Amino acid sequence: MPRIRVLVVDDAVVMRKMISEALGSDVQLEVVGTAANGKIALQKIPQVNPDILTLDIEMPEMDGLQTVRELRKTYPKLPVIMFSTLTLKGAEATLEALDAGATDYVTKPSNVGNIAEGLERLKTELIPKIKTHCRHISLPSGVTTTATPLTGKPSGGSLAKPGTSHAIPAAVLCIGCSTGGPNALATVFKAITQPLPVPVVIVQHMPPLFTQMLAERLGKESPLKFHEGQEGQLVEAGHVYIAPGGRHMEVRREGTAVRIHLHDGPPENSCRPAVDVLFRSVATVYGGATLALIMTGMGQDGLHGCEVLRERGATILAQDEATSVVWGMPGYVAEAGLAHHILPLNDIAGAIVRLLPTPRRV
Repeated sequence: MPRIRVLVVDDAVVMRKMISEALGSDVQLEVVGTAANGKIALQKIPQVNPDILTLDIEMPEMDGLQTVRELRKTYPKLPVIMFSTLTLKGAEATLEALDAGATDYVTKPSNVGNIAEGLERLKTELIPKIKTHCRHISLPSGVTTTATPLTGKPSGGSLAKPGTSHAIPAAVLCIGCSTGGPNALATVFKAITQPLPVPVVIVQHMPPLFTQMLAERLGKESPLKFHEGQEGQLVEAGHVYIAPGGRHMEVRREGTAVRIHLHDGPPENSCRPAVDVLFRSVATVYGGATLALIMTGMGQDGLHGCEVLRERGATILAQDEATSVVWGMPGYVAEAGLAHHILPLNDIAGAIVRLLPTPRRV
């Protein structure tokens, strides 16, 4: 069985050694080279022929962002996982790298002095991502990383084709996404040119600080008002609330108002925030008056939330396999027959606008 060939790029000797040791502990992976900066990495790619790169953001001579931009000119499909610090500067640089073509990211172990802890974090966070993005290269017999491929046709509802769908009595739009989500969200919201007549609540799997930066970036060119969700915040039409990294987000009704509630409950599907937590609360507050969307992401977070929403009569959309960076989250929902429509990324904004009620004139 062929092993996944990894090129490790980081200017810190300690990090190169730690990453290489963590990856070397897995029989499906092979570190075929290391590089201290992007310039050296670009020279090594044709020599060692990697299947994937791990790429530090802050490096001398040619940093990670410059490297991604240069690499994409010659290697448009080579997966690249960025290594970022858990800071606002690191979050901004990571989102820029994703926008420039990076595939995914992980945050660096905060205490590189604790080798054992750093190795364990790399094994649990980095290795699964490498295997997911290179799943076509090396998979043990009988193991799959996404749901069974579907035809792209509606899987469980009676809605007409996307181009002829009629508005539904929705009072909220809820979205769940993970790997590939920041760029997918940007694509959707850039195509929505008018304020929406309902509030939007989102779980995007990201660490603290990253979600704040994501909300700011998405809001720059949108008629919608984006927020990182805050405790007690009023949920209003035309506003978008993104769950803060590291905290679960729910909606709760208080009299005639709906407000954001944050808490530190246990992770679900190894995630906090978790899509399932948000979607269950949406089902409780809005019931069938919900339009739900599951987009690109690893794992199956959102599946159980969609089951609850579907039981309440909600309408569910899922991103298709061809346009998903990872067809895990939407794939599980589609395979379970919960999605009324399975749509390419570029068709999602149009479907949202058609399905939501027409905004009332002020």
